[in-house]
Amino acid sequence: RVTKEVDSTSKEAKSFLKQQEKWQSAAPASFPTVSGVKRPSGMSSLLGKIGSKKQKMSTLEKSKLDWENFKEEEGIVEELAIHNRGKDGYIERKAFLERVDHRQFEIERDIRLSRMKP
Repeated sequence: RVTKEVDSTSKEAKSFLKQQEKWQSAAPASFPTVSGVKRPSGMSSLLGKIGSKKQKMSTLEKSKLDWENFKEEEGIVEELAIHNRGKDGYIERKAFLERVDHRQFEIERDIRLSRMKP
């Protein structure tokens, strides 16, 4: 079981509260009181809840959660944000490599085309 603390004004908290409201409003309506309709018995309903499959956490979700916890424990959240904004950031390096790759492709294309003309 994983617990996660979020700000009460965040999107995640609001979506969780909406989901809880849906579950509470759906619970009384799920057992109709019309005669002739069979309601689940106490024991089978209880066993159904116990035996139901738990939602598994994927490896990516677990890794993301572990990384977030590590950043909070070490207090490096702000340091990472500052570092990634600068010239040495991951996004800047990827953009640079993409520009270099595109430029190299254009050079090779021009060489191929110049050889084909004669």
